[in-house]
Amino acid sequence: MKLDYLFEEKDRQVISFEIFPPKKGSALRDIDETLEILSSLQPDFISITFGAGGSAVNNKTIELAKKIKEKYHIEPVVHLTCLNYTKDEIRGMLEEMRDAGIYNLLALRGDRSPDYEPKKEFLYANDLIRFIREQSDDFHICAACYPETHPEAESRVSDLHHLKEKVDSGATHLISQLFFENRDYYRFLEDAAIAGIDVPVEAGIMPVTNKAQIERMTTLCGASLPEKYRRVMHKFEGNKEALFDAGMAYAINQIVDLLTNDVDGIHLYTMNNPVVARRICEGIRNLIRR
Repeated sequence: MKLDYLFEEKDRQVISFEIFPPKKGSALRDIDETLEILSSLQPDFISITFGAGGSAVNNKTIELAKKIKEKYHIEPVVHLTCLNYTKDEIRGMLEEMRDAGIYNLLALRGDRSPDYEPKKEFLYANDLIRFIREQSDDFHICAACYPETHPEAESRVSDLHHLKEKVDSGATHLISQLFFENRDYYRFLEDAAIAGIDVPVEAGIMPVTNKAQIERMTTLCGASLPEKYRRVMHKFEGNKEALFDAGMAYAINQIVDLLTNDVDGIHLYTMNNPVVARRICEGIRNLIRR
């Protein structure tokens, strides 16, 4: 089922989660515990990340998406990257999705990898979005956005311009990269509206539970750490359990504030961690109207 209806009800906010396929050689049952917890909150969808190379089937993305749909009765959203693929390969992946009854995807350029040579048929995500729309209108297409500007963007203005191109090419809703200061997200929404971007935007939240994780993620995605978060890290970095609790509390407080300010939705990056998933779901269960 296409998710085009998602944001039609004005008195509810969308809740969704992101997981990734198990590493090569791991069984899909390894993440069943996480899926059991996430499904208890009745999310609107669960997105599944996509590897840098190989077919969608080899990455187990389609297989996992089918499991989410058939076993848990939740709509999956398949991440689809394009930098390392040809048009024929993308066309084939879309057919695989149709055959599996999956009609929702998150269109991404994909990260550059030294292990895979870019095919140069798609340079940006908006090229992929436009190509999909030219092939078929069967799919609900999500796209990514960066509240603090894409790390490779020339400027904030140029980043918003490229985001507008994604929407004009056919993206019908946006999911934000993670951020740790809600004011950055609210400012982004204001700027996006000025730029003429009028599609719903889900706020991407990642609960961070250890110092190495937060340093890695901020380096990869360009998110900044507010001073209050740095104080939390400094205070509890020598106590793993305390830092975990503090990270959970920080993420839940972010979500509470976002929901209070009537954001379109929350997209939670779970990192396949059932303990994190359980703690967050328990913390927000009564805040989400279902």
